[in-house]
Amino acid sequence: MKLSKSLLFAVSLSTVLATGAAHAQIKIGAMVSATGPTSAIGIPQRNTVALLPTTVGGLTIEYITLDDGGDTTRAVQNAKQLIQQHKVDAIIGPSTTPAALAILPIIAEAKVPLVSTVGSQAVVEPQDATKRWVFKTTQNDDLIAEALVSHMVRNKVKRLGYVGFNDPFGEGFLKILPAMLAKNKIELVATEKYSRTDQSVTGQALKLIAAKPDAVFVAAVGGPAVLPQATLRDQGFKGTIYQTHAIATQDFIKIGGAKVEGTVLAAGGMLVFDEMSDANPVKNVAARFIRAYEKIYGTRPATFGANTYDSGILLQYAIPDALKKGQPGSEAFRSALRDALEGQKEIVGCQGVFNVTASNHNGLDKRARELITIKDGKFRLLGDTKVVL
Repeated sequence: MKLSKSLLFAVSLSTVLATGAAHAQIKIGAMVSATGPTSAIGIPQRNTVALLPTTVGGLTIEYITLDDGGDTTRAVQNAKQLIQQHKVDAIIGPSTTPAALAILPIIAEAKVPLVSTVGSQAVVEPQDATKRWVFKTTQNDDLIAEALVSHMVRNKVKRLGYVGFNDPFGEGFLKILPAMLAKNKIELVATEKYSRTDQSVTGQALKLIAAKPDAVFVAAVGGPAVLPQATLRDQGFKGTIYQTHAIATQDFIKIGGAKVEGTVLAAGGMLVFDEMSDANPVKNVAARFIRAYEKIYGTRPATFGANTYDSGILLQYAIPDALKKGQPGSEAFRSALRDALEGQKEIVGCQGVFNVTASNHNGLDKRARELITIKDGKFRLLGDTKVVL
């Protein structure tokens, strides 16, 4: 009987794939922000490492997890430690876009594959000598923005305000939105920025409201994404507020309360797992991840953990091919692993189906997104994601 790729992954979580002693050990680093302002992202990612396969191709896998606290300096130090001290064959993470961008030169110089779990496509595009070592399991900015702009078109939004982080995550959306909006005759009437650590954005909110937008697009992450939305509501803004997949955590709802009701976002279907169609190919994989996570931690995982889980899936399928060309711990193995990751086809994960190529190191398509809203304190499936752009 031929097993599907997703079923093979499930089997590997509970069954040793080869008899006899392991010939060598594969080392994989995991970089997370389990403390600090983005801990809502990093904690489920750290927890998910315990669910990743511990054997593949008859070899054992050791994971070394380091916390950067959301600080780019620590992220750089951690990357160097994983590469120089632990001599890892690959790295999963980190949790934030600034940290991922900060370690890219180190990754390229050491020629160690990085499977990033951040949202911004700036970590993999445009492909060059540095980014050729980087892959990504979170939906790209344009995939998310496309669904949200499509919703704006259907709901006759003509004037849009924007507020986002003044860092690479926010800048990524600000680069791709104008062209999408102009194509659909939506005017970008105001652009505001703020820092992840800001305690007030009243000035930015007042400027946005003064521009009289029909809706506002927020490009921010986790709990800090609540601030502009809550401030806009406090100042009387009644229009639709759009958010990205970076708010896909219960902490966003817990912090925002009634002020985040009616939010429209695009994110992976796992966020609304109970409403996901049985025909969706990712549902079975997501179900296994959710059950395994709940068994250990007693709670449903945030989709940020799914990004780490999907990283493990991609690596699991790439490792056997890499072992044909080199032994773990060698440059030949790391290079072959990079090449193997680049050729993964129709790999089903929790977030979507991956088809990775030399020009696309993310590989997700529209199967990796759903339009979602917040209703009665819960993420709920909004409906059709058909693109009308």
